[in-house]
Amino acid sequence: MKRRRCLVPTTGFHEGQALDKKSKQPWAIELAVGNLFAFAGLWDRWKDKATEQTLESYTIITTDRNELMEQIHNRMPVILSPQDYSRWLHPGDLAQLPVDLLRPYPAEEMSAWMVSAAVGNVRINTPELRVRID
Repeated sequence: MKRRRCLVPTTGFHEGQALDKKSKQPWAIELAVGNLFAFAGLWDRWKDKATEQTLESYTIITTDRNELMEQIHNRMPVILSPQDYSRWLHPGDLAQLPVDLLRPYPAEEMSAWMVSAAVGNVRINTPELRVRID
């Protein structure tokens, strides 16, 4: 968190709403304006001891859910506002980490809709997966 913060660009994400112990209803979530946005992320570079290959990986930081996400899941990714990108990326004073940015994004600026259960199938990757179902 101190030195390896990153932005993870996206146009949206999927989350599964638990229906029962074995099934979930997938939802598509994006900003209401439909723009490209970024999640707060952390990255790392490490060496695989078995292959000696240097690998880079990242993770998306999550936070408490907002009002929109309450019906879908118990958490959500940290979505950063464009005006906060440089502050998130800037190493700055280690005593002043930008933890205040790790908060739920305003629900009124987001949109969510149910999508096909095919979203969970890694063999299917088509634009139709984002189509709203009722």
